[in-house]
Amino acid sequence: MPDTGPSFTVKLVETEAELRAAQRLRYDVFVCELGGGGEMVDHEARLEQDRFDPYFDHMIVRDDTTGEVVGVYRLLPGERAAELGQFYSEDEYDLSVLKQSGRKLLELGRSCVHLDYRGGTAMYHLWNGLAAYVAEREIEVLFGVASFHGTDVQELAQPLSMLHHNHLAPPDLRVRAQPGVFQPMDLLPKDALDRRAAMVQVPSLIKAYLRLGGFVGEGAFIDFAFNTSDVCLILDTARMNERQRRIYSGA
Repeated sequence: MPDTGPSFTVKLVETEAELRAAQRLRYDVFVCELGGGGEMVDHEARLEQDRFDPYFDHMIVRDDTTGEVVGVYRLLPGERAAELGQFYSEDEYDLSVLKQSGRKLLELGRSCVHLDYRGGTAMYHLWNGLAAYVAEREIEVLFGVASFHGTDVQELAQPLSMLHHNHLAPPDLRVRAQPGVFQPMDLLPKDALDRRAAMVQVPSLIKAYLRLGGFVGEGAFIDFAFNTSDVCLILDTARMNERQRRIYSGA
């Protein structure tokens, strides 16, 4: 019999142990790999956590062979954000245009895959789980912050400018970085773009959203605590074409 690789289970966290496993993976990726931090990070227990965790659904991918959690996504439906009083990314972005739209919203965040499983099917299973979650709850607009590693915007001038010029959200979806932290993304004129060079620097998660017809908000946020430069991604399920829908749903 040929080796078909690991099999995976995708589920929402139900126990404290599962949540801790998700936070440990986040620690490995966001703290150890990317140099991030935060006031609630527990270095002794190796947990990346924050005050928003209790309000989110945490989707995990587990390797059935080892039992290890190898993928994580954090999900906040709009009605739960209303109870909380804000979405996570509202500290970085003015989300008024989405909140006033009357549409069903879902905020995504803390997406990561274990180093040993990148390039395999773990992320595919995570996306399938997300598609099922969205369909079940009739979510219309997905959004969330995605990050470039590093805080030097001049080093990121090509990809940030490319996103601004080619993938800026239409006005009805165009969130904007908060005034006090707004970092312009149009650092280069359109005729100075090198799309190939720009795309090399774009993280795979952002590329995935672009393939699905996703957009970016206006302006970036430089997150010195996490050592990242953030953009806000927005995906309107009503604007997805059939090819994009098939990719998203795994059909």
